[in-house]
Amino acid sequence: MKPGNFSSSLLRWHDAHGRHDLPWQSNMTAYRIWVSEIMLQQTQVATVIPYYQRFMQQFADIESLAKADIDLVLHLWTGLGYYARARNLHKAANIICHDYAGQFPETLDAVIALPGIGRSTAAAILALSDNQHHAILDGNVKRVLTRFFAIDGWPGKPEVERLLWQHAENLTPIENTAQYTQAIMDLGATVCTRTNAKCHQCPLLQHCRAYANDRVTNYPTSKPKKTIPVKKTIMLLLRNKDNQVLLQQRPPSGIWGGLWSLPEAQCDTTQKALCAWSQNELKLTINDITIAQPLRHTFSHFHLDITPVYASVINESSAIMEQADTVWYNTCKPDARGLAAPVKKLLDTHNDVMTGVIT
Repeated sequence: MKPGNFSSSLLRWHDAHGRHDLPWQSNMTAYRIWVSEIMLQQTQVATVIPYYQRFMQQFADIESLAKADIDLVLHLWTGLGYYARARNLHKAANIICHDYAGQFPETLDAVIALPGIGRSTAAAILALSDNQHHAILDGNVKRVLTRFFAIDGWPGKPEVERLLWQHAENLTPIENTAQYTQAIMDLGATVCTRTNAKCHQCPLLQHCRAYANDRVTNYPTSKPKKTIPVKKTIMLLLRNKDNQVLLQQRPPSGIWGGLWSLPEAQCDTTQKALCAWSQNELKLTINDITIAQPLRHTFSHFHLDITPVYASVINESSAIMEQADTVWYNTCKPDARGLAAPVKKLLDTHNDVMTGVIT
């Protein structure tokens, strides 16, 4: 199948069957597309839409995002995961305001140089917002191309990725680049899906090598599996006399960088050990201790088993509140803070438990 026939078939299909009403498809500025592309990294469209709408209501342009407190940015990102994306958005917005007078850069190299933006994301932003001729290679496109050309090997391997880029660049038309870019992403997202592909709805069906050989489910080749390690931690939900919960802000880098979390006790889960740790590390005396069932949170490279511990604080140390990275958090009237997903879950779903512990 010639590249021109590939793209024209895809464009005809998209006119009739593609997605045309996504929130970022109205007023397709580089800023709006940028935010959507970052949110859509490793995240489903249905999940992203409400987050995107809230984010754009709060930050209508690059300048408002750059001026915002990072805590508010992370708060609006809470539950979406991969929080480095939000920190990089905020950092890049400040760079754009400082180096480009608030105007999103217009060259591929300049966009790639911004924090958190790779080659494919940069290409998608410029193609969709400005119809610039750049090929993309996100997860949906990789799946379409590996099946269409029956390309063996995990797409993350350099030699396979190079071949995929060659195909992507060869197929992307000079004209209608924006429409083609949206079309091939939509095909992968709605027809050439990871499981239960709707092959008979595909405009490329007659020339798809994977389909011709009845091997659609073999592509793309899965990433070699590794045993995911399990780490454990104890999170303390400590409530004071005003029914507020103690939160601590994590360091700006690393897991949950900059987010607010619960104190993590480095001790055994015996009442004596927990009391001693709280006294020594937090200068807080606790009682009415309840140890709940562990909660598992999975990252891309390890599982984290969290044991929640509920307790009442008998005394409130003034020293702890002198620390800038420590607050007493009102779960009934929460303020705008970025919370790690399992922390938010513990605060939301176990509020009744915590209230019951306090007498």
